[in-house]
Amino acid sequence: MSRISEKFTTLKNENRAGLITFLVAGDPDLVTSQAILDGLSMAGADMIEIGIPFSDPMADGPIIQASSLRALIAGSSVSNTLKMVQIFRKKNTITPIILMGYYNPIYIYGVVKFCIEAKVSGVDGLIVVDLPPEEAEELIKPAKDQCVDLIFLATPTTDNIRLPLILEYTSGFIYYVSITGVTGACSASICDIADAVTSLRRYTTLPVAVGFGLKSSNQVMAVGKIADAAVVGSAIVQKLADCLTVDNRPKSDLVKNVLHFVNELATNLQLTVNLK
Repeated sequence: MSRISEKFTTLKNENRAGLITFLVAGDPDLVTSQAILDGLSMAGADMIEIGIPFSDPMADGPIIQASSLRALIAGSSVSNTLKMVQIFRKKNTITPIILMGYYNPIYIYGVVKFCIEAKVSGVDGLIVVDLPPEEAEELIKPAKDQCVDLIFLATPTTDNIRLPLILEYTSGFIYYVSITGVTGACSASICDIADAVTSLRRYTTLPVAVGFGLKSSNQVMAVGKIADAAVVGSAIVQKLADCLTVDNRPKSDLVKNVLHFVNELATNLQLTVNLK
């Protein structure tokens, strides 16, 4: 059983939803980013998404776009992202790590090489936001060969004709993008999310994680009542950005403030009974 499957089994036994947190590797610099990553599990993150920085993150809003740019300026890369996971795994062999990004950096790095090194580094899953299953053949097999879960996205516009194709190649969990548009832009209504999650569960027994647009503890708690996990990205990255100087250097309390925010989200979510 993979770390992702084990975690969702644990969450089910605890009758609660999980918190999946997101950060861009190398933002605002490699040392600070590593410190945040290393502290997320203790702060309450059940799983961690690490964004591979990219110069054209078309699915992301201005908050994560700025984060990716800061990371690239700081020298972050695919290889540095994998190195961060390696360092994390020296202290934490339990918390699932999911790399999230765009296909171009993976393609340039070499698809097979990337999947092999991701597995060796301790990566458990991949989310490639601009690679639909119809075009993912050259990634599906290398990921499967390394037992790395390939997680595809369902959206409010995904119809019942296309959904089976998405589910055919998805493992670990299904990621429901709760809004149409970019990350951090707006928030969907909880009623709409509940309807979508209910619909997804008619077609799959995979856990359902909901992301995009979750900004507050109240929203996370509401999602925690109906989905298997809540994904928080832009709100965490904004907390990081709030603790930067005008020249994008980290203030002394940056790591503490980011982890404190994550702990608030996790604490409230852990008090929320999953009603599914």
